[in-house]
Amino acid sequence: MPSPAQPLRILMSACVPRRREGGAATIIYNLGTELEKRGHSLTYIFQEDLFGQDAVSTRFKALVFAHRLNLYIANNRDKFSLVNLHAPAGLLYGIHRRWFGSRNGPPYVMTLHGLEERRAHVMSREARKGRAWNFNSPNRLWHRFYTFPLYRWSIRTADGAHTYSRDVWNLLQLKYNYDADRTAYIPNGVEPRFFIPRRYDSHDPVKLLYAGTWLDQRGIFYLRDALERLAPQLPGMTMTFAGCGCPPETIKNFFGPNLASTVVVQSVVPSGQMQGLFASHDIFLFPSLMEGLPSVLLEAMASGMPVITAETCGMPDVVEDGFNGLLVPPADAAAIEEAVLRLAVFPDLRQRLGQSAQQSMARYTWERSAIMLEKLFRHVIAGEGQAPA
Repeated sequence: MPSPAQPLRILMSACVPRRREGGAATIIYNLGTELEKRGHSLTYIFQEDLFGQDAVSTRFKALVFAHRLNLYIANNRDKFSLVNLHAPAGLLYGIHRRWFGSRNGPPYVMTLHGLEERRAHVMSREARKGRAWNFNSPNRLWHRFYTFPLYRWSIRTADGAHTYSRDVWNLLQLKYNYDADRTAYIPNGVEPRFFIPRRYDSHDPVKLLYAGTWLDQRGIFYLRDALERLAPQLPGMTMTFAGCGCPPETIKNFFGPNLASTVVVQSVVPSGQMQGLFASHDIFLFPSLMEGLPSVLLEAMASGMPVITAETCGMPDVVEDGFNGLLVPPADAAAIEEAVLRLAVFPDLRQRLGQSAQQSMARYTWERSAIMLEKLFRHVIAGEGQAPA
């Protein structure tokens, strides 16, 4: 067992593509880079390392990945001091260690982005409104009897846990019986390149920006309602949707002909061009109904953008309403409309919130996140074998 002074040999893995344009892979690479600077060795396992892009059905991809990852770790158990697996990738490895004992592999620290309990809570209500295309009755049953158990057992078999938001951190202790010292709230960091200078005195029509995958859980129905009311009030206003991962026609058709001149789509934005995207827009609008802590929100704040986001999940952990951004109730189009109007009409408010956001983000470094994660790793290794009940 490594002593606290010894470097660690760490496996980080998630069932996602290895590209750096966002999501779990970006987080893993940034944390891994900082851990390497601290003398540790890192191994990364992503989807492409265990199967081809179209080799496995989407519905069963997480389970197949968990199975092949378990086999990989079993065949390389002596290579690693610890494995850090993003849920539900650690499901079968965690069960394997529970059944056969801790000698059959290194300790397992889970990273949990968000809560499946919240997904069911939020999206079942959206489905009743007709505003959830992926949560009809068959999909709810699939979630209850397949998806949710994957996460539940990934959580219950881990030796420790790392989360991005306080609501997840709290639930791991209250529902899953984690000891406080075996779960850590560690927010993401922000790369220095996002801290760019910004002017707030433009007299051009306001430019709104949404960046992220196109999902029904992102509050897009309420965003559409708000934009329909905002467009006549803010002539020339544009709303850009960037990095959505779907054809532009999908988004254009969703908003309809009345907003055709308002909606701009950039389906793919390379990671290195994100700071330029932030610089060319005035307000970041991200009314998601459920998240962990989206990195893109932190990056937008670091760029000095005033942000509007929903008061749920990890967003209130970093956004203080009226100080470094505006929080709106989830699923509230009228509140989105009011917040956009406030920022569009008052550039001094945009400046005050944007500058406060940038100053707030100066504390959110990947180095700080890696130091906190290293502390959790060493604590779990020192207490090997004491997984939560």
